[in-house]
Amino acid sequence: MKKGGILNRHLAGALAELGHGDGVLVCDVGMPLPQGPRIVDLAFRAGVPSFAEVLDGLLEELVVEAGTAAHEVRAANPAAAELLREHVRPLSYVSHEELKGLAAGARLIVRTGEARPYANVLLRCGVFF
Repeated sequence: MKKGGILNRHLAGALAELGHGDGVLVCDVGMPLPQGPRIVDLAFRAGVPSFAEVLDGLLEELVVEAGTAAHEVRAANPAAAELLREHVRPLSYVSHEELKGLAAGARLIVRTGEARPYANVLLRCGVFF
């Protein structure tokens, strides 16, 4: 049994398969999920687990070289926008419609229970060396 870190076996296994340049979409419950990418659905109830909890856990496990979020998050969900500004650098913004299109190219989608709008980010994996 793992001692710590991400304990969900589906998510831990999916993270172990990621490589440099792979995309990981961390999304709220309302984000449409495209066909193609592997999906680990962590949503349990509205708000559980939160976007912040899942993002923090993923950032502890992954090397992230950049992120992309919807510019709508800044007005519609200031708490998520601030979280992203603090923890994902560099962070670029596109329209929500464009982010939905980019999601289809992700290698992994992690769906949270977040029930506030635009709590979504596409992370690009980096390398540790």
